Amino acid sequence: MKTCSSSSKFWALPLQLVLIVPFVVQVFGAVGLVGYLSFKNSEKAVEDLSKQLMKRTSSEVHHHLDAYLSIPHKVIQINANAIRMGLLDVRDRKTVGKFFWYQMQAYDLTYISLNLPTGEGGGAGRYDGKTVTIDENTIKTPSLPKNSKTYLTDNDGNRTQLLSTATWDTLNETNYTEPAKAGKPIWTRIYTYYDPAYPPYIAASAGSPVYNATKKLIAVVGVDIHLLKLSEFLRALDISRSGQVFIVERDGMLVANSCPEQPFSVNKNEIKRLKATESPNPIVQGIAKQLQQRIPNFRTIINTQELQVNFQDEDYSVHIAPWRDSYGLDWLVITSIPHSAFMSQINANTQITVLLCFGALILATISGIFTGRWISRPVLRLKQASQAMASGDLEQTVTDGNIQELNILAHSFNNMADQLRQSFLTLENSNAELEARVETRTFELKTALIELQRTQAQVVQSEKMSSLGQLVAGIAHEINNPVNFIHGNITHLNEYTQNLLQMIYFCQERHSSHDPEIQALAQDIDLEFLIEDLQKMLSSMKMGTERIRNIVLSLRNFSRMDEAEFKTVDIHEGIESTLLILQHRLKDKPDRPAIEVIKDYGNLPPVECYPGQLNQVLMNILVNAMDALDEADIKPTSQQIQENPSQITICTSVVDSQSIEIAIADNAQGMPESVQSRVFDPFFTTKPVGKGTGMGMAISYQIITEKHKGKLQCFSTIGEGTKFIIQLPIQQCM
Repeated sequence: MKTCSSSSKFWALPLQLVLIVPFVVQVFGAVGLVGYLSFKNSEKAVEDLSKQLMKRTSSEVHHHLDAYLSIPHKVIQINANAIRMGLLDVRDRKTVGKFFWYQMQAYDLTYISLNLPTGEGGGAGRYDGKTVTIDENTIKTPSLPKNSKTYLTDNDGNRTQLLSTATWDTLNETNYTEPAKAGKPIWTRIYTYYDPAYPPYIAASAGSPVYNATKKLIAVVGVDIHLLKLSEFLRALDISRSGQVFIVERDGMLVANSCPEQPFSVNKNEIKRLKATESPNPIVQGIAKQLQQRIPNFRTIINTQELQVNFQDEDYSVHIAPWRDSYGLDWLVITSIPHSAFMSQINANTQITVLLCFGALILATISGIFTGRWISRPVLRLKQASQAMASGDLEQTVTDGNIQELNILAHSFNNMADQLRQSFLTLENSNAELEARVETRTFELKTALIELQRTQAQVVQSEKMSSLGQLVAGIAHEINNPVNFIHGNITHLNEYTQNLLQMIYFCQERHSSHDPEIQALAQDIDLEFLIEDLQKMLSSMKMGTERIRNIVLSLRNFSRMDEAEFKTVDIHEGIESTLLILQHRLKDKPDRPAIEVIKDYGNLPPVECYPGQLNQVLMNILVNAMDALDEADIKPTSQQIQENPSQITICTSVVDSQSIEIAIADNAQGMPESVQSRVFDPFFTTKPVGKGTGMGMAISYQIITEKHKGKLQCFSTIGEGTKFIIQLPIQQCM
């Protein structure tokens, strides 16, 4: 009921707010929904339109590349067939040049060439994009370094005058070496050439080797296409005012672009091709960098991809389409269109929608306020009466108002208040009786729970100690057999060793002075040290086995956990066994000195007890004493150690003819009265979480008082230490 009440208070809203909000939400929601749907539909239309435009542009570029870049290989095939058929004599350079001149008139090409294995060659081209000239290359020699001549021509392709000379190494140019190496028609790498007299020359070159019937290379024919023609075509495409189309190789180098800037730069009479990420056009550069971040390796692009990128706070739609031909070209056609080209009207409509929403919100709010006040006044009177009743004032009535439904509610409230006043008196009487019964039952359950927890913990602890006793007894038995064997044979080994030593002494007296080999061996093995150390080793082994036998005996004495009957035992033997097991806790450590155990044993008679359980009590008390000393010895000074060394004192004595007493005291910090009074309570502990369960002393108290009919008392003084006194009957009365 408390949870429900809290939830209701959290979600409760004022009545005026409940009446106003629906008006506001309905009007604002209707206008907002219409505006939102209109905006989303417009966005969808823009997205579809941009995709269609990019696809159409990309398709147009593909068709142009397919058509335009197929011409060079068609011309190459024509020229190669003419050479094979003997229609074109490669040695007749004038006829070859004029033949190429006519082909330049028929096709929109940049250069047509013929290169021979001898280094000779020729061709026809438009270096300035308009005038067709004829080139003639002879063999390059030291006496003729400028072996390339360029001639102007008339309207019939006849040479009219020498225009210029240059150096041209045919056999080392890529338009000759790469087709000859490939042995088939290919595209060579895009190459550049700069002559101040002409525009920058950057071309894609197609080449094909020509072989005779014996497969001997006759010539290499080639055709160049100036890549600026591709850029001119891209600039003529009809995309948006800010849209860009550019073509790149798989390594990101620009081939052509639609922007006014060129895809290369000229520096110190050298042409440098640019990557798309280095383009002087900021849009091309920005789009390329965005793509490079998303697709670091363009070679992985196999199929068409459509991406959305943001550059300079503007969204762009990007369309990437691979283009390849059968001769080795592998380019990417990238089309980008900004969303702003289509979103201006959509943004204007969105602003109008927002203004309408705010206007409708203001009107709905004003209307809701007046309506809410008119309806809420009688409800407010009902609320005030309800709150007064909730505060204990049951003498409340609600007057009628001007709303029929609320008047019915008021009459019902008045009837309910009368019934509540009568029921409340009866409930108070019943509640007093019920509280008394609940308190009695709660006390009984609490007592039973504490007893159950103590019994459960005792059973668990008993099982643990029983298992530990069985394990320790088994280990002691297994260790005892081989140790007894070793200990028993050490005496014989010592006797045999003495006999062997006597034999060695006897041999030394008779032969060592006359035998150099024996003397050398005695020096090598250091015979005197060996004899002396061997006797020490035997003595150490005997002491070690005696030590192990004592430890095993202590383990066997301590492990008598599961003995169900009373045994007559030596109490001192149990104390010594427990101390031996806890010997590692008594030694000094880096953070505290060793703990000194002072024994003051009286002459005790054998005592009837449960040995294992009594050992458990002794261990619990000794462990608590060691823990207390560990806490007191945190970083002590040398003077403090000398003045107050850590000590545990164990005293035993006979109280009278019926009982004996065991007192175990430490000189730690002691316990306050609040802790001392609860030291035997179940689950009470002052140790950190995970280090103590709080059941050790409670179980010890039960073992001494209930199992042995004895007494266990605790005395502690702050700053002096703590003492536990155990009194046990010498004989148990059955």
